[in-house]
Amino acid sequence: MSPDEQKRAAGEAAAALIEDGMTVGLGTGSTAAWFVKALATRGLSVRGVPTSEATAALARASGIALADLDAADPIDITVDGADEIGPRLALIKGGGAALLREKLVWSASKRCVVIADASKAQGGFGKFPLPIEVTSFGHTTTAKRISAAAAACGVAKPPVLRVSGGVPVRTDGGNLIYDLSCEVIDDPMALAVVLKGLTGVVEHGLFLGLAERALIGTDSGVTTLYP
Repeated sequence: MSPDEQKRAAGEAAAALIEDGMTVGLGTGSTAAWFVKALATRGLSVRGVPTSEATAALARASGIALADLDAADPIDITVDGADEIGPRLALIKGGGAALLREKLVWSASKRCVVIADASKAQGGFGKFPLPIEVTSFGHTTTAKRISAAAAACGVAKPPVLRVSGGVPVRTDGGNLIYDLSCEVIDDPMALAVVLKGLTGVVEHGLFLGLAERALIGTDSGVTTLYP
């Protein structure tokens, strides 16, 4: 199976978990898009809480009713992708620049299921650069704080401002993204605590202790991982 076929298989497996009447958190990214499409084909009466404007647009086009997070809390289940899956389902997310909204929806959910192709769960943790969302005001100063804090946690490389088409990438909330190349994250919780405490940092892409299971598309089918 190609990576896209693996993503589709994982998305369809997650859609099978949804029951009529549920409020469902809808993740962001290519794998989550397969879930949204698969969910739409089931014809259930559900409410979706999107984690990005792109996902909201896809859900509307697919005929899924949407609800605002404040009106939908708590959410029955959230299904979302990940950029990397580590031991005990530690996750790195934010490649699609939606990490803040994703974490808000995840944190309001009774259950969270991560879906991915096999390349996202290769063992180890930290190879994918860690996205960090920061306020645009004084962001270079914030980047210096991130660099110093990361160095204290054993990360030598400085964070890099994410740019696309020659301009900085902005989140749906208007913030900027810095990517921190860690290579290996030995203590994700320690790094998460340090980053969260920095002035100017809005959120980071470490999702720890949130996923109840991972559905991984592989060449031989969908494999389920638990913390």
